Amino acid sequence: MTTRLANSRLSTALLVSSIAAISWALGPAEGPAQVRLPDPDIGVETLAERAKAQLASADAFTVFHGFRYTDRLPESGITFVQRAVDDVAKHYRPVHYDHGTGVAVADVDGDGRYDIYFVNQVGGSELWKNLGRGRFTNMTKQAGVGLAERIGVTASFADFDNDGDQDLFVTTVRGGNVLFQNDGHGRFEDITREAGVGLVAHSSGAVFLDYDRDGRLDLLVCNVGRYTEDEKGPDGEYTGLTDAFSGHLHPGRYEFPVLYRNAGQNRFVDATADVGLRPAAWCGDASFNDLNGDGFPDLYLLNMQGHDHYFESVQGRAFVEKTADTFPDTPWGSMGIKFFDYDGDGRTDLLVTDMHSDMSEDIGPEREKLKSRMRWPPQFLQDPAHNIFGNALYHNLGGVKFEEVSDAKGVENYWPWGVSVDDLNADGWDDVFITSGMGFPFRYGINSLLLNNRGEKFLDAEFLLGIEPRRDGRTHTPWFRLDCATEGKGSPPCRGQAGEVTVTSPLSSRSSAIFDLDGDGDLDIVTNDLGSEPVLLVSDLAERKPPHWLGIALFGTASNRSGLGAAVKVSAGGRVQLKHNDGKSGYLSQSALPLYFGLGEASKIDRVEVAWPSGRKQVLTEKLRANEVLRVTEPKEP
Repeated sequence: MTTRLANSRLSTALLVSSIAAISWALGPAEGPAQVRLPDPDIGVETLAERAKAQLASADAFTVFHGFRYTDRLPESGITFVQRAVDDVAKHYRPVHYDHGTGVAVADVDGDGRYDIYFVNQVGGSELWKNLGRGRFTNMTKQAGVGLAERIGVTASFADFDNDGDQDLFVTTVRGGNVLFQNDGHGRFEDITREAGVGLVAHSSGAVFLDYDRDGRLDLLVCNVGRYTEDEKGPDGEYTGLTDAFSGHLHPGRYEFPVLYRNAGQNRFVDATADVGLRPAAWCGDASFNDLNGDGFPDLYLLNMQGHDHYFESVQGRAFVEKTADTFPDTPWGSMGIKFFDYDGDGRTDLLVTDMHSDMSEDIGPEREKLKSRMRWPPQFLQDPAHNIFGNALYHNLGGVKFEEVSDAKGVENYWPWGVSVDDLNADGWDDVFITSGMGFPFRYGINSLLLNNRGEKFLDAEFLLGIEPRRDGRTHTPWFRLDCATEGKGSPPCRGQAGEVTVTSPLSSRSSAIFDLDGDGDLDIVTNDLGSEPVLLVSDLAERKPPHWLGIALFGTASNRSGLGAAVKVSAGGRVQLKHNDGKSGYLSQSALPLYFGLGEASKIDRVEVAWPSGRKQVLTEKLRANEVLRVTEPKEP
């Protein structure tokens, strides 16, 4: 039986069962009557039709897709529920609380299994210990990382003190950012004050990198800008400004990124002014890569309302903006970012997702693969002539030149947030998972899974692989209660209702991470959803077509211990794959995971090359075995 025929038969059977599972309501529940908002919801009503259309497109797939994801959250033991502040949950305001929170993954206690940290806005974040075989237990209390009194945003794991374990940095909204030092056993100490990184701002993404190549990890913190007033809500959150969504038009509200240089001995120094880093941007997230090949990491900072900013390093001493020369047109409403080599040509490409442009118009599912028709006026956009109103995939042409190819490669989608990239079918080509959807009070939006068709195009596969529809056909979640006799009288949810009702909202994901959570050799997906429980998508690839793969875990000596900034090449089966160890696992998140190389049909690995941040080069050709994690320690001599 050919691979394509096997793909088609399995997809047909799985899709039929998926369509049968779709339900348009939450089903029976105790308590007040449930009212879905919006109703009708075209996003829900067209799910079955979209699933059938995707099956019809499966003939275009020359890559293996005969496997399935299943949401195993009920069996996992994880009970975390993300709780949003009132500016999101009780009433919708266009402030930036609705951007949600991150999820980060690392082996925090050294047992060889990867644990999950879910960031929360209300009620505290949670750290879940991986027990193996897809089971987890809550270790937040003993770890000491709950932060129950703070409105969390980002989590970033990294070994900032080079002692061999993963430390944790968490950003918050005006509650002060927090640095936790790991004792090696998964117990954390708050050392924020002595470290000097307790910035109080509207902080967002945080990225560990060694910008000056001194062997110590530095820290870049993105700050959105002032979008709250001083009055507080019921959960201690600062209430959003009524004109928060136009905050980018007010220069006085900007809160610029901060770059902390690691001075050693648990101390960081604000080096932002020294290196000349001051972009005019509402920066939600960022990433780094050595695009000009000089050995020093360059920075790409997202702007959620305006032009992104690309800064080239000057030998680790300063940064010079080169946006106009390198990325003259950027998305207007950037949210997620990932550097990766999508076409296997040995050059690093860049994917940026754009959510805010999609807020300018209300469209149906038939236009989700198209760019926004942008309905906002030029004065609000500021410089629309050089904006892209949708996702951007920048193809690296060499010589620090890029071309934007998102539409040709099929990576546009609707309401995207985070982007996570890895080789989900282990064929040697990195695939893309995009968390999407707005939630209350907007229609249902799907999460997108794009399979890489060998660098030629990305193919929509969320229905084929079980990402959509969600478990048991779930589309909505309880959002808030409303008394139709008092505060809700005359409002849309109370039409035809008396007394108290529960208003339900479409499910929507914000951040995600891809990793092998059950240790079977294939890659799974975990999300952090807004105002709901997460999704724990477990792959059955290892059961249907056992993958050939290689994991690379890096241990620096002259370089930082985590090897962040290293470039790794794996040669197998006549191909060379390139991956960068940037820790960027998804939106608002940085994880500490081994690099995963799918080997396709190859079972023999010919060569592994590592370019370390220190400048040292390393080549391995012996004792390279598939289906295991190779621990690579940086040589002590150049």
